[in-house]
Amino acid sequence: MIPKSISKKAPRPYRSQLRQQQAEATRARILNAAVELFAADGYTRTTLAKIAATAGVSAETVQGQGPKAALLIAAIEYAGFGVAGEKNVFNLDIGRQLLTIADLDAALDYVAETATEIHLRTAPLAPALFGGANADEEVERYMDDLLAGIKLQMHRMLDVFHERGWLRVDVPFDEVLETMVVICSVEAFLRITHRDGQSVDTYRRWCRRMIAETVVKHDH
Repeated sequence: MIPKSISKKAPRPYRSQLRQQQAEATRARILNAAVELFAADGYTRTTLAKIAATAGVSAETVQGQGPKAALLIAAIEYAGFGVAGEKNVFNLDIGRQLLTIADLDAALDYVAETATEIHLRTAPLAPALFGGANADEEVERYMDDLLAGIKLQMHRMLDVFHERGWLRVDVPFDEVLETMVVICSVEAFLRITHRDGQSVDTYRRWCRRMIAETVVKHDH
């Protein structure tokens, strides 16, 4: 007699792939709903039940994605990059594209354009993030992790600039990195485009010019 442990059929690969695809599609619906609601209603007024209703899934399915604070961060990442949880920018199309650019001027154009496009998608979520962090220690911890992750991605980008001989070396790297983080921050984008009432093109041009003047070698 064949032992039961041997006679059981292994799950068919296509079924596992189908379940994975369904799970990814469900998560995308949840994150799209979270982006919409956090942007419209803020952090406090957005509930997991509202996200579930908007996404057309059960509340339990949304709860399975983690606490609300984590869902807000995932929504920001999804809005900005189309995925959530990716730790290395060079595993994303925007990072891989940068690696193909060999000309400094083109690289500066690309970085400024990319930062601007990301901010256009994520800036509506900034009030939910900042407001939530002020009211909820858990959101504040997630925000700190998010900002640390952004700084790490900037570090990786500047490593590429350094390898290509573009990065200025007359000031410490940490100072150049902080400068890059500030220039490309959503706070700078909101200051220029919202508080000061300037156009998005104004931010884009400012971003490129500031990187060229403060991050790149002056002899370029």
